[in-house]
Amino acid sequence: MPLATTRRTGLVEQVIGQLRQSVLSGEWPVGTRIPNEPTLSEALGVGRNTVREAVRALAHGGILEVRQGDGTYVRATSEVSGALRRLCGSELREVLQVRRCLEVEGARLAAAARTDEDVAVLRRLLQRRDELELEDHPAFVEADAALHFAVMQASGNTVLTELYRGLTEVVAASVATTSASHEPREIRHSGLVDAIAAQDVEAAGREAGGFLDELIEELPSRR
Repeated sequence: MPLATTRRTGLVEQVIGQLRQSVLSGEWPVGTRIPNEPTLSEALGVGRNTVREAVRALAHGGILEVRQGDGTYVRATSEVSGALRRLCGSELREVLQVRRCLEVEGARLAAAARTDEDVAVLRRLLQRRDELELEDHPAFVEADAALHFAVMQASGNTVLTELYRGLTEVVAASVATTSASHEPREIRHSGLVDAIAAQDVEAAGREAGGFLDELIEELPSRR
């Protein structure tokens, strides 16, 4: 490979890393439009072709979405999340079914492996979730998703946790949809946290799957 090509490839990879970090850090939240090509080129001190290649690579990975004539938007926080969003699409039933597969096993593992610190985190997030339920729907959705992710972290299974991290945007979207269609305080998670705290593996699995089963059953049946 020519030296010039090697240098260019390395530069593109650096820019990809910088753009990805802007997404991961929350500087560019999901759904927002990122700065245009000339602005990024100047800010990063690289040519516009380099920026274009980096954006194209992230768009191919599902992190960014290029909308002709409108700009480039953040679609997901990782390639895994982008792939899952494409696979799940807008089919809520499939999203909830995937959530159930991961969350039931995650809750069971969390009950077996949780630490006192994990329990403290879960109770704190549960309290915040419940406080926001009647006050701020967007913040409630974020808090609910954070609680579910904390359960995955308490499982001690890194692979499961990272897989679930990739599902974060899909989970948040499903929470927003299902919580908006239910009366306040209709979906509770205190039983899930209590079961994990008590290290009751079977109860934790039942609690994690129970409310999702109810939501799935309420959806219109497929024809």
